Amino acid sequence: MSRIGRVERSTKETSVVVEIDLDGTGRVEVATGVGFFDHMLDQLGRHGLFDLTVKTEGDLHIDSHHTIEDTALALGAAFRQALGDKVGVYRFGNCTVPLDESLAQVTVDLSGRPYLVHTEPENMAPMIGSYDTTMTRHVLESFVAQARVALHVHVPYGRNAHHIVECQFKALARALRYASERDPRAVGILPSTKGAL
Repeated sequence: MSRIGRVERSTKETSVVVEIDLDGTGRVEVATGVGFFDHMLDQLGRHGLFDLTVKTEGDLHIDSHHTIEDTALALGAAFRQALGDKVGVYRFGNCTVPLDESLAQVTVDLSGRPYLVHTEPENMAPMIGSYDTTMTRHVLESFVAQARVALHVHVPYGRNAHHIVECQFKALARALRYASERDPRAVGILPSTKGAL
């Protein structure tokens, strides 16, 4: 049974199409018009082994905020759709990823309850190309709201803004991969004592 999610989101500000296959090979085709954000979505697909297609047209003449936000919302919704009933998945995943002087620790629970805890070093460079570095938290907030997962992201140290953001996306990719993979010992079992996720 395929685990593919596809979401189209259109507003006066953006037009977004996201498709994700949780059981892919890391094939990525992304175009948002925000170069660094494309690079981060590429990390998400490749390190999560998700086949990921993202096509966003947004009001970049204003700034990149709406484009990034709406893409993250659509990505979260597509991820939730692809998960389906969550029967047989591991549910929990975590990963710690270094990138030179930076380190990211990410833990996820496919709980059905959106919650984000996010810490990263303050006083980062404000921009990476056309990417506002304060948007990383907002990307995660938007993803969590639609994916309905509990997500903890902690960057205890780092100096280079590019590295600080990138290690978060790499660790997120792996944590989501581990949580969403099928557990061969739990075939037909929903990983919850409540009977619902």
